[in-house]
Amino acid sequence: MNIQSDELASLFSKNPTQTVTLGMGCFWSPDALFGQLPGVIRTQVGYAGGGAANPTYREMGDHTETVQIDFDPTVLTFEDILDVFWSNHNPVNINDYKGRQYMSLVLYHNEEQKEIISYVLQKVKELGKAERETAILPFSKFYPAEERHQKYYLKRYPDALEKLHTLYPSQADLMNSKLAARLNGLAKGYTNLERIISEIQQWAIDLNTQRILIDTIREIRW
Repeated sequence: MNIQSDELASLFSKNPTQTVTLGMGCFWSPDALFGQLPGVIRTQVGYAGGGAANPTYREMGDHTETVQIDFDPTVLTFEDILDVFWSNHNPVNINDYKGRQYMSLVLYHNEEQKEIISYVLQKVKELGKAERETAILPFSKFYPAEERHQKYYLKRYPDALEKLHTLYPSQADLMNSKLAARLNGLAKGYTNLERIISEIQQWAIDLNTQRILIDTIREIRW
């Protein structure tokens, strides 16, 4: 059964989606942090923000580790995402590391996002809080990271991957799925199984598909 066509394609066709690209340290944890949020449709980690062509983990050049997030703004606003972003890292000191690889970075994808960022930063200033030492730049290009970095925490559970592969026809379909994003957040400890099940029951998919997803994830040995 191709769950991907029901779960993801319908969401992209029926709802307006937005994309944002963020850097906040090693990209494994941000992938799990944002992936567990209702309203996030898909996450992917990779390299962005620089000018070097075809970066890799070993040869990143002037790029930054980032997470790219596709989200439904009718459920999760861009301002909500910025709040999660700035509430979960210290832009001045990320992993005790100085350099572009782990820098605090927001790559906005359109003028609306740029205006919202300016609005949020102005509110911070008016409240007398410390200014966010985050680089704010226009998005240009995103290079997906190597397969081993995608949904890093979920991959620590072989039983989860084995059971999920009965639902998704390929590794790419699984890694790009909304369910994998949620379960990656679960594997990291950002959410719990009952929250995910409750959300699945609200997804715009048929009841039989909901049942299959729920039955499958209940059987996983975590």
